[in-house]
Amino acid sequence: MDLVADTGRAAAGRRTMAWLAGGLTAAATVAGGWMAPPDEVQGQAQRLMYLHVPAAWVAYTAFAVVLTASGAYLIGGDLRWDRFARAGAEIGAALTAVAIATGSLWGKLVWGAWWAWDPRLVSTVLLLLAYAGYLALRRSLAERTGARDGGDHRVARPAAAVGMGSFLLVPVVHFSVVWWRSLHQQATVLAPQRPPIDPRMGVALLLAVAAATLAALCVLLYRVVRLERRLTPDTPPDRVPVRVG
Repeated sequence: MDLVADTGRAAAGRRTMAWLAGGLTAAATVAGGWMAPPDEVQGQAQRLMYLHVPAAWVAYTAFAVVLTASGAYLIGGDLRWDRFARAGAEIGAALTAVAIATGSLWGKLVWGAWWAWDPRLVSTVLLLLAYAGYLALRRSLAERTGARDGGDHRVARPAAAVGMGSFLLVPVVHFSVVWWRSLHQQATVLAPQRPPIDPRMGVALLLAVAAATLAALCVLLYRVVRLERRLTPDTPPDRVPVRVG
C-alpha cells in the first residue's frame, strides 16, 4: 500500500499506525514512569532518559531519511523524494531541539548546570543549526525563484546537496563521547560488553524508542501527504452551460 497516497485506504493505514504509536506511547509511559526503577546515582532525574534518548535516536533516523531521499532524488529526479527529504529534516530538527532541551534539564538536575561546553552538546547544537540552515535554504530559494518548495527542481537540487552534506555531522555527534573527553555518559545499550542497565530500564527504553519511531513515521507520512495536496493544482468542477430562452 502506498501510505502517502491521498486515498481512503491509505488514510486508514495511516490512522492504524497512529493508533499503534499511541498504544506504544502509553506502554512506554507506564514502563518508564512507574515500572522501571530510578537510577541508583541520578535518582528520578534519570527518567528523562525515556524522552531524551528516543528523541536523539529518532532525530538520527530522520536525518538518515534526508540523506537517503536526497540521494534518491539526485539519482532519479523524482520530486516526491525531495518532499520526503524536507519532511525528514523538519522532524529531525524538531526532535534535536527536544533532545537539547531535555538534555539541558537533565544536566541541570545532575551536573548542576544548564549548559557545559561538552563535545556532545556543542556538536548537537551544530547539527541542529545545519538542518535549520537546510530548511532556511529551501525557503530562501523558493522565495527568490518563485518556485514551490517540494515541487520544483530549482529548490530540490541545491537542497539535496546540502541535506546530504549535513549528515556528516551525525557520526560526529554520536561518537563525540568516544573521540573526546566528555561529561556525557557513553553508550550503555550498545556497549561492547554486557549492557550495564537494569532489564526493566532496558524494556522501558526500547518501548520509548519504538513509540517515538512509529510516531515520527506517522508524522512523516502525514507531512508528505500535506505537501502533495498543497502542490496539486485544484481542478475546478465541470460547468454545465445554461440555456437562456
